Amino acid sequence: MDAFTFPSYSIDLATGEALFDYALTGPDDEQRFTEVITLPLPAEPPSDETVATLGRVLELLHVVAGVSYYKAAAPRRLVLPAPLGAAATELVTAVYTRGLAEYAYRNQLPHVLALRPEVPAGEVSPPRVYDDSERRPLSAVGGGKDSIVTLEALRRAGFEPVPFSVNPNHVIVSVNEASGLPALAARRRIDPVLFDLNAAGALNGHIPVTAINSLIAVATAVLHGLGPVVMSNERSASDPNLVWNGHEINHQWSKGVKAEGLLRAALAEHAGLTEPYFSLLRSLSELHIARLFAEIDRYDAVVTSCNAAFKLRDASERWCRNCPKCRFVFLAMAPFMPRERIVRIFGGDLLADPAQIPGYRELLGVDGHKPFECVGEVEESVVALSLLAEQDQWRDAPVVRALVDAVPETAWSAAASSDVFTPGGPNFVPTPYAKTLTTLA
Repeated sequence: MDAFTFPSYSIDLATGEALFDYALTGPDDEQRFTEVITLPLPAEPPSDETVATLGRVLELLHVVAGVSYYKAAAPRRLVLPAPLGAAATELVTAVYTRGLAEYAYRNQLPHVLALRPEVPAGEVSPPRVYDDSERRPLSAVGGGKDSIVTLEALRRAGFEPVPFSVNPNHVIVSVNEASGLPALAARRRIDPVLFDLNAAGALNGHIPVTAINSLIAVATAVLHGLGPVVMSNERSASDPNLVWNGHEINHQWSKGVKAEGLLRAALAEHAGLTEPYFSLLRSLSELHIARLFAEIDRYDAVVTSCNAAFKLRDASERWCRNCPKCRFVFLAMAPFMPRERIVRIFGGDLLADPAQIPGYRELLGVDGHKPFECVGEVEESVVALSLLAEQDQWRDAPVVRALVDAVPETAWSAAASSDVFTPGGPNFVPTPYAKTLTTLA
């Protein structure tokens, strides 16, 4: 295939169903796709002004969501459907390059990292200003500790958040129910043709799905007359897993601060949103967030940060207890709560199981690089281990004993001077939200 194009998109405001068309084209062949995204409908029909702003957001979503289909062939031409401003073009370029960096690395496709979209000539009419800064926030919920911390911080600070998710599974539904807050949900249906192509051997790999879901959330917020979309992406999401051919490869790129800034700029330029999107937890480490979560117990029976749990046949099982995320989250939470509580949350004691040692060695930087998973930095893992080694309830756990002996002295020295509990780094948290997290301290 020579090119990837975006033939059309449409939305039916009576059903909330948006259709996004894509095509992989070659000299003698064309493969078409149609993605269906269904937005929840508001109680009252939207105004013409709201519909106009929604249309601008959907134009960005159309282009960004195409990344799922582009990767089936990774052609060298990306032909956009309409003129875009500089900020929107920069976002799209980054989504298809930095957002696909892990995919390019795993499939050995260096040309993907040099991809530049072909933008049609023409002027982009300025959008109407959509001032959403003082409206109720839409709080993205994934079912894990991070989004729970954000949701509870917003609630306790009096912001009246609206929980939101895309394709909510049983875990997310249970978390929403535990919150007691009325939630909104959108549906995303990937074209089944893509799965058929993957089964037949098409190129496949990790995509920047957070960028897609973020724009779906913004579209939902606009349609419902709500305010900013509030995410729960932490400081370490911005750090790469490794460097390949001079390019940073970051599994969490679309959760990082650079992606957040690009998305905000594109939404301001193209859709006129004054405060579209930010992460409340951006300045915090994973370990800091785990400490805040320990102050909240209403979600203990429903929380999970394990991706594999969504695929387990038994809906009561929320942790697989055998993946990098389970290992890291257990390690991060353990110093801040009684052992009985964390074992009850996870349904098992990972630090009592010697079979977990190889996986923990990887998280601690003893073996290999940071896993291609949404886990914290090596320094955070070492700090957590150092805290456990000082506690009577954990110091004699088999995994803790083995890991203490495995970590090199240089890592212990770094942990001793670590700033993982000191907020820092760039963030886009608006002034009215700046002290929100103090409600959990």
